[in-house]
Amino acid sequence: MTAPLRSPAPHVVIVGGGGTGAALALDLVLRGLRVTLVERGEITSGTTGRHHGLLHSGARYAVNDAESAIECIEENQLLRRVAPGSFEENDGLFVGIDDEDMAYGEKLFAACGETGIPARWLSPAEALHLEPNLNPDLKGAIQVPDATFDAMRLPLRWFATAKAHGAVIQPFCEVTGMVVRNACVMGVRGRDHRTERDFEVGADLVVNAGGPWAEKIAAMAGVDVPIRPSPGVLLALRGRLCNMVVNRMHKSGDGDIVVPQRALSIVGTSSWVVNDPDDLGVPEDHVQKMYDEGSKIIPAVRSAPFRQAWSAARPLIGGPGGADTGRELSRTFKCFDHMERDGVDGFVTISGGKATTARAMAETTADVVCRKLGIDMPCLTRQTVLLPHTAYYAA
Repeated sequence: MTAPLRSPAPHVVIVGGGGTGAALALDLVLRGLRVTLVERGEITSGTTGRHHGLLHSGARYAVNDAESAIECIEENQLLRRVAPGSFEENDGLFVGIDDEDMAYGEKLFAACGETGIPARWLSPAEALHLEPNLNPDLKGAIQVPDATFDAMRLPLRWFATAKAHGAVIQPFCEVTGMVVRNACVMGVRGRDHRTERDFEVGADLVVNAGGPWAEKIAAMAGVDVPIRPSPGVLLALRGRLCNMVVNRMHKSGDGDIVVPQRALSIVGTSSWVVNDPDDLGVPEDHVQKMYDEGSKIIPAVRSAPFRQAWSAARPLIGGPGGADTGRELSRTFKCFDHMERDGVDGFVTISGGKATTARAMAETTADVVCRKLGIDMPCLTRQTVLLPHTAYYAA
């Protein structure tokens, strides 16, 4: 693999082919930069391709993580405009099963109002009319603008549009080191697994968008980023047990959400922390927890046919020893300019966040990149309607 031919525009290399890397590639090429994105596997094969496909309203975080809630509702509304047809705009319910849930619901409803999330109370009869498979003993529900989407097809729209504007996307190209001279990152080196050849690509700036792998990538440049990979188990059941996203009306916990995806129902998720995002596993007791807790809001979860169980690692911001389960850490994101933070120039890291906020993460990162490279161009991804996902595979 060779770097693009020299031109007046600065060249940025993005390491990581998930949703954030895809959105960033688009943002940067729309601002006139040259972009090469490298991903060690197939695009979206990391955390991006393994989540449950929830377009968050932000309500899940409104009580205890207002910053993340506001990020989610803003992106929720924006993405519906720029990626029409990508979402099943089915809304979501937070369901109260006991008095403790209902007490939390009062806090949730107030927090939704404070963070700008549309919400309305429903009686048990109204909730059961919308979702007949709910626990018949529920005490009330709150309706919010959640939605669902295909975990791969939305990022493919970013990739497709970025490619159409000149971005070079290189899957199966694993970065194994950084080109560093005089405390400045000047490119990447690695292995192209398609040809089994080594490569080196020069760059004016390198962006680390490796998600839960960001800490490992940063170490190649001699810097540290405080990433706590936090895996969660998800359970896919055959049958569409609900048409809306159904959440338990309490502080985020294990097995308290059921997301409809085509003819499946995804029950999620557990949470713990690991040191290595390549070594997650699928603990059997976590799978059982999905059945036990999910059936409290939709009893049919208990008997629905099993399809698959898997785990995916969230790239949460937090230093070692700062969390036991990962739920203590915010779902917001952070961009690190390593010149300001570590004295290493030409290198930026973006991590944290969620699939819902990938575009916003990209905008923040592109702002930092452009400032460092002396580029004065506004973000255009807020109003650029994306190409269809099928355009990625077009010649």
